Amino acid sequence: MFTFSLLFALLILLPYGFLILSYRKWLLKLNIFTPRNPTSSFQSFSIIIPARNEDKNIGNCLSSILQNKYPSSNYEIIVIDDFSTDETASIVQRFATKHSNIRIIQLKDILHEHVNSYKKKAIEIAISKASFNWIITTDADCTAGAGWLNLFNEFIQDHNPVFIAAPVAFTHTGGFLSLFQLLDFISLQGITAASVSAGFHSMCNGANLAYKKESFFAVDGFKNLDDIASGDDMLLMNKIKKAFPGKIAYLYNPESIIYTSPMKTWKDFLNQRIRWASKATHYEDKKIFFVLLWVYFLNVFLLAILFASFFITGLIWYWIVMIVFKTFVELLFMYPAAKFFNQQKQLWWFPLMQPFHIVYTVVSGLFGSMGTYNWKGRKVH
Repeated sequence: MFTFSLLFALLILLPYGFLILSYRKWLLKLNIFTPRNPTSSFQSFSIIIPARNEDKNIGNCLSSILQNKYPSSNYEIIVIDDFSTDETASIVQRFATKHSNIRIIQLKDILHEHVNSYKKKAIEIAISKASFNWIITTDADCTAGAGWLNLFNEFIQDHNPVFIAAPVAFTHTGGFLSLFQLLDFISLQGITAASVSAGFHSMCNGANLAYKKESFFAVDGFKNLDDIASGDDMLLMNKIKKAFPGKIAYLYNPESIIYTSPMKTWKDFLNQRIRWASKATHYEDKKIFFVLLWVYFLNVFLLAILFASFFITGLIWYWIVMIVFKTFVELLFMYPAAKFFNQQKQLWWFPLMQPFHIVYTVVSGLFGSMGTYNWKGRKVH
């Protein structure tokens, strides 16, 4: 029994270690993007913000974008209100009366049927009404830095991509749950930067994306993805990557980071991660599917060993050795990722979070595969 457990552990852990160290190698190869020849020409952007009951956040989001040192004539902000029942629309309207480059679209005035993915439909409608060819998407609970748009502009001039993934980070609001989300998301963002830049597989976050409107229509937008509640980011990215090979890029610069608040409760956190996990079986990029599957089985195995150790004497030592190996390898990757987000000091807490990370990975993966979860008062699948 022990010999079998050890061999099985090695079979899972060693490839996992190789994968994580590969991510580290790719991440360390990345250089911070610095414009070589700052240009005086400006791309025009249509910034799309889907919003549902975001009256506590939308004002800060709009204010942060307006503070960008970028010509107001070269960007517009389209907020598409997803059947909000709070003051979201009235707040946006007040901004729109003061800034001619802001407008609001009411989804309730256009959409008169039930759909499974209201967010995709909202983005799709906004893109159809966008004035400019470059689309940037973010979320209503996000804030941007003053150089955000200028970095996108310079990056486009320098790299000529059709799709750009860019970094997103949680703010640390205090407490264990906030810190847990901060570190967990840093790992996801580090993998995103490494894998996209290396061309290994496609990952991104819809809170900080840019792509050409013509490329969106060239791949028929969200067609064949409409029935999937999540995936307005990664599933679209994969379609565009297949249609435009070599034209996907990652904007690696700390000033391009979009910041968002963490979930306030464990229930909301798990609902968010279940929603993210629900799109896993729909990836056409088989590399990322098998990576996720391998990581999931590793965590299931670790949880099973921990449970079995209560009944089998000595098994706990196998579990401890595996956790030490997993934590050590992940810390080698996490350090450069955390350094990019200026969060190295928080890594002291990382080993203590391993048991919680294992449990949440297994739970979110299990319920995500069932395909039903709650999002902002809606039950979707």
